Amino acid sequence: MIKIIIADDHPIVRRGLKQIIQDEKDMKVIHEAANSEDVMLFLIENKPDVMLLDISMPGKSGLDLLVDLNNLYPDLPILILSALPEEAYAKRVIKMGASGYIHKESAPELLVPAIRKVILGKRYISSKLAEILASDITTKEKTILHEHLSEREFEILLLIGKAKKITEIAEHLHISVTTVSTYRSRILEKMKMKNNSELIQYCFRHNLID
Repeated sequence: MIKIIIADDHPIVRRGLKQIIQDEKDMKVIHEAANSEDVMLFLIENKPDVMLLDISMPGKSGLDLLVDLNNLYPDLPILILSALPEEAYAKRVIKMGASGYIHKESAPELLVPAIRKVILGKRYISSKLAEILASDITTKEKTILHEHLSEREFEILLLIGKAKKITEIAEHLHISVTTVSTYRSRILEKMKMKNNSELIQYCFRHNLID
């Protein structure tokens, strides 16, 4: 039996993923977590075979949790599921040690095959991600500015790209407005830009947001 943990802060999403999995006789969801703390507590005494992890969660983000899990449980295959376009996150999470990346809209078709692949110790690379990786090999652009950002900075960049206000970002990430402002200043400095408008244009130009 393949034991699976789902980490996503949206109950509807968890329920949908669970419904996809329950049709497989050799798979079982043994835990559902809404935040990083819940995940870490569960893993102290339990050993799932695969984790399905959302990127955008309250408090510690899925990316930060991915780093922690790779350090503490290096043998645990982690499939990242997100509503964000693959151009935004897929390459980054693969480099960070994720076993694969699935866009949530593709989950009904791709989730089960992806689980079966990563349980064998392999990585799941969708056809779209394969195209992105191939494009990177041939591209003449050596420096992609957003790849120099930390995981939290990158997460905030995408929220700014969606024209979210600082107060909205702070509420979404459960951090203070001052902290968001500090991250924003770092992002502008690292990317050599002057304001949010330039950041928004950059996100659209690089297909980082829908």
